[in-house]
Amino acid sequence: MTTLSGSATLTRLGRIADDEVDSRPLELGLIRRLCAYTRPYAARRNWLLALVLLRSVQLPSLTWAIAAVIRGPIAGADLTGVAWGVAGFSLLAIVTQLCLHFRQKLALELGEAVVHDLRSDLFAHLQQMPLSFHQRTRLGRIISRMTSDVEYVRMGVQEVLFVSLVQLGQMFVAALFMLWYDWMLFLLVLGLVPILWLLNRHFNRQLSRGHRAVQESFSRVTATLAESVNGIRVTQSFARQGINAAMFHDLVSDHSRHNFELSQTQSLFQRLLDLNNQLFIGLLLFVGAVRVLLMNGSCDVGALVGFLFMAGLFFAPITSLGVQYNHALTAMAGAERVFKVLDLPPEQHDAPDAIDVPTIAGRIEFCDVTFSYDTGRPVLHRLNFVAEAGESIALVGHTGSGKTSILNLIAKFYLPDGGQILIDGRDLGSIRSHALRRRLGIVSQQNFLFSGTIRDNIRFSRPEATDDEVCEVVQRLDCFDLLSALPWGLETPVGQGGGNLSVGTRQLVCFARALLSDPAILFLDEATASIDTLTEARIQRALAVLLAGRTSFVVAHRLSTIRHADQILVLDGGHIIQRGTHRQLLHDGGVYAGLYRRFLSTAA
Repeated sequence: MTTLSGSATLTRLGRIADDEVDSRPLELGLIRRLCAYTRPYAARRNWLLALVLLRSVQLPSLTWAIAAVIRGPIAGADLTGVAWGVAGFSLLAIVTQLCLHFRQKLALELGEAVVHDLRSDLFAHLQQMPLSFHQRTRLGRIISRMTSDVEYVRMGVQEVLFVSLVQLGQMFVAALFMLWYDWMLFLLVLGLVPILWLLNRHFNRQLSRGHRAVQESFSRVTATLAESVNGIRVTQSFARQGINAAMFHDLVSDHSRHNFELSQTQSLFQRLLDLNNQLFIGLLLFVGAVRVLLMNGSCDVGALVGFLFMAGLFFAPITSLGVQYNHALTAMAGAERVFKVLDLPPEQHDAPDAIDVPTIAGRIEFCDVTFSYDTGRPVLHRLNFVAEAGESIALVGHTGSGKTSILNLIAKFYLPDGGQILIDGRDLGSIRSHALRRRLGIVSQQNFLFSGTIRDNIRFSRPEATDDEVCEVVQRLDCFDLLSALPWGLETPVGQGGGNLSVGTRQLVCFARALLSDPAILFLDEATASIDTLTEARIQRALAVLLAGRTSFVVAHRLSTIRHADQILVLDGGHIIQRGTHRQLLHDGGVYAGLYRRFLSTAA
């Protein structure tokens, strides 16, 4: 059975947040993985490669045609030959431009297709990641992976890969022509290789680290921006605007510094490549002139002109390849960060032999269950209790006593470190998570609403539900009049996160959303904490009917909401210290009775 316990899961999944990976530019494994995304588009990719090969030959062919016209018709004063040469050159130039057009078109289409699939895979993978990942990973970092990092990959596929192949092919064909024109001068060209290798080796590590630093600093900027926007209410409440602005200014300054240092390194690298190429062209010109003038015609002028044309064509891509190399490092850094997320284990709570259960009655049993979020710090200690199908179980205790952790384990958001959880007598690990959660309904104090209308949000739990079914659920909750009184009724837009609605109205929508799915097991985690007393009274009447036949777990600090629970579990420090009905616990005295007396005095 492949599982991740609570502490192991958090330790492993939390690494995305801040880890820096050692420099590994142009890693073959990453390139292979990116190329694998082109397989569904093999025909388009193969046509593109054919055009890349053709264009690699076309550019040197144009240069050869110019040299051939100079050496032949022009040197021989043959105007007819010149006319035919110009016509042939013009035709070849037109074909070359057509080839360029379709090469660019196919590269754009292929890059867009790859990015579409990569982004879709990344989003689907993020949806499957356990809660521990999302709780420990800042939103801005996830956004950075989905946006800037994927865009860097797009640049690598659309531009770097195929442009570099064209330029490398151009250099190879130009080298063959140079070897044909004058093999001795070509040996001199080969002397440039060690110099280029040393330059590349020197700047390789600096550029790789620079690109990683830029992307990591940008990720910190986006993460802080997303966090600040989401927490603007708290920021303004505590007058933290100036402090937060100063912190963000430091992050932006750090990002600017990394960008400046990277640009300086790139500029120096390109200038050195340019200077090296120009100096070498000058050296070739000098040596070629000596061979023509002083070595008894061992090299004729026409061959020297053709060689120098080809040398220019050979050296020109080197500077461009330096730029493409920088872009390739950026693309590799982006791909590495994207695949780092894709390689994180998804929701591996399901055993290989886990099954889809067709129905769930709702009997839940905890047998010596122990659980911890962090190794060595258990939050639940050998819990034992049974919730029969259809019973209402109330969880009572101070903050941090383990109430929400019990719900997280039943929902299989986490797995216990020890003991066993049974659903209808079947081990929780043997039930597929998706099948279990289809039969769960969850309402918490801070429920999230998606952009759209109230009706869209209610239907979120069961997209196939009809409008009549949505209205029926709202009426059963006895809140149809409240929702229909809104400006557009159930078609009222909720705004981002439900910002257009009152807190109480948002909770009513979340109740309706959970109940529309007709769950066998219902969680109410402080679900009525934000609802006024009048609205709560209406909901309590509806819940009395709606909870019938469902196993429900109710977490509430308002003890008035749990008086009719079939069983109340009082927790303290991850232990069950009392259990029984409301009447039994009041009769027994102890912690629950004290909490209830304090509740009554506060309510009075």
